[in-house]
Amino acid sequence: MIGPVLRIDEVLTTFPAAGTRIPVVDHVSLEVHAGEVLALVGESGCGKSMTALSAMRLVPKPGRVESGNIQLCGRDVLALSVSEMRAMRGGEAAMIFQEPMTSLNPVQTVGAQVVEAIRLHERVSFVEARKRTIEMFDRVQIPDPEQRFGAYPHQLSGGLKQRVMIAMAAAMRPKLLIADEPTTALDVTIQAQILELLRELQRELGTAILLITHDLGVVNELADRIAVMYASRIVEQGERVDVLASARHPYTEGLLRSVPAAARRGEALHEIAGVVPSPSEWPAGCRFSTRCDRVESRCGDAVPTSTQVAPGHTVDCFVVADEVAQ
Repeated sequence: MIGPVLRIDEVLTTFPAAGTRIPVVDHVSLEVHAGEVLALVGESGCGKSMTALSAMRLVPKPGRVESGNIQLCGRDVLALSVSEMRAMRGGEAAMIFQEPMTSLNPVQTVGAQVVEAIRLHERVSFVEARKRTIEMFDRVQIPDPEQRFGAYPHQLSGGLKQRVMIAMAAAMRPKLLIADEPTTALDVTIQAQILELLRELQRELGTAILLITHDLGVVNELADRIAVMYASRIVEQGERVDVLASARHPYTEGLLRSVPAAARRGEALHEIAGVVPSPSEWPAGCRFSTRCDRVESRCGDAVPTSTQVAPGHTVDCFVVADEVAQ
């Protein structure tokens, strides 16, 4: 396949509110290439998950993708029929949701659910699908995979349920795997195991991963590139090393300063002033202008365009654009 596995270009996704439609994904553009991990980072409610749902054409009604273009494995997602899109989900593209308990059917064994997913996309017998499921359970390090095949979700720990979801997603060797907060609500030890598991699958299968998270520690462990999102817009993108070591957008800088560090032991944690405004109160210009300590009069009225601050590293900020131009 030529080009990125996933290309999102100027996508606008909205929901109705107070007689108008409010953007929850506002002209977002990003790409995920084969074999790489792109981390989509930002606070809860900034639009990360909705971006992923837009890519998979799973935006819940009455939300809808208003405009833009989404290319998944070289195909126009918005032009596919319902049956074509259903075949693509779980086949060429798969998604791991942040809460496995709500994604697994509580009255069906976990093994049967993975078998069903395999047989939905491939014409194989139950026996063959069962064999592949047990092999995948073993591959994702589920203990006693044959015994766990017959377990119900409530009989498994949070970490094991997440492994089942990863096994289900990876069973079809997807070209794209979307992992939405895959380590939320798991303890630190299990988090590390899940991240290592994703890394191994990515290396073995060559799968592209869109990792959605607010945890910069997870980003540093797994990501190749980072896209930082604030209030439905991407504000900074670049290689992981560049963004973490040389962040330029005031919001990204604030996020990084708020992470606890041994070198600042005893100091008060940094916090970004103010709160994220509700979608109905977003400023017309830069969404971060109401909280930014470098704000100028133009920031609240006009939308900044992307400025390249280094090869592959872009920032949407008027102040940074002026610094680069000097």
